[in-house]
Amino acid sequence: MLAAIAAARTSIELQVYLFRRDRIGARFIVALLAAAARGVRVRVSLDGWGSLRDGTSITAQLRAAGCEARIYNRLLTVLLFRLGRNHRKVLLVDEEIAFIGGLNIGDEYARDETTGNEWLDLAAEVSGPVCIPLGRALRLGGRAEESGPIRIYLSGLLGGRRLRRRYLKAIRRARTSVLLAHGYFLPDAQLLRALGRAAARGVKVVALVAGRSDVPFAPLATRLLYAPLLAAGIEVHEWTSSFLHAKAAVIDGHKLLVGSFNLDPLSLAMMEILVEADDETAAGAAKAWIQTLAARSHQVVPGGFRTSPFQSFLPRLAGRFFALAGQWFAALLLRRRRMEKAPPFRNVFPRGAFKKSRS
Repeated sequence: MLAAIAAARTSIELQVYLFRRDRIGARFIVALLAAAARGVRVRVSLDGWGSLRDGTSITAQLRAAGCEARIYNRLLTVLLFRLGRNHRKVLLVDEEIAFIGGLNIGDEYARDETTGNEWLDLAAEVSGPVCIPLGRALRLGGRAEESGPIRIYLSGLLGGRRLRRRYLKAIRRARTSVLLAHGYFLPDAQLLRALGRAAARGVKVVALVAGRSDVPFAPLATRLLYAPLLAAGIEVHEWTSSFLHAKAAVIDGHKLLVGSFNLDPLSLAMMEILVEADDETAAGAAKAWIQTLAARSHQVVPGGFRTSPFQSFLPRLAGRFFALAGQWFAALLLRRRRMEKAPPFRNVFPRGAFKKSRS
């Protein structure tokens, strides 16, 4: 990503949920400022909640150097009931190369050589003609084109069902294997049924989920699904060595789904991005990555998790409350959006939002 920014000639589009002013973040800031200084148009959008700590100072520094930078739905907009978030993680350079996945910008993703811990995540590097409609969609709001072996899907607020359908369609068509790696794994009943039916027709279904999380209640909610998943013949592997933050799936070894979209209720209500690639090389690399982590993780076995302290009454109650709260929040946003009759897509760079000053 840094190399692509350094080589940029005309434009850089960066939308990211979390951007920290730390060691990694500083390198990105320097690279973006250098690009702006050589005449590249730099546009950056950070989320007001995800980038709460450093977003204001980062965007101010970028704007001072001639970049277009904004914070999407600052925290105080909650008072106006603007609860939607821009959860996308996408970097597009010169409309020729894009990086799409779960990666935020911060030291969380830098390996700690002392402890060996790191946040585990996955992103795709995409190049070619598909980047042109992606650039248009990011600038104007809307959807990238959906044709060819590589397809990029953007969802606006409350538009996540469209991305969810890509998962459903891929799972329903699976013939040999479905490998999932999701840090926040709370699929709805229809997705769970699709996974169970895939396993019933002989498809090997493996779910790599987070045993530790930056959202403490998320694993508690996911563990409530272990019994039905195992009963359906689905392998469940819990990664506990560090934080698993990926949002990816590999179908039959040749289809890759990766992006910012989580299989949970909240992603149905947020601005998200998803790549669907029919590419054996990329899918094979992701498959090997997931299989390696699964082999190093704790495999949940029927009955084994019931003796875990996580299955005590209070953690189970907390997990159920977290899951229901997510469903309630997504439903609340959907109801409000219908009342407002607002369009499903919203441009994070509304016209006239910036006063461009470049020396």
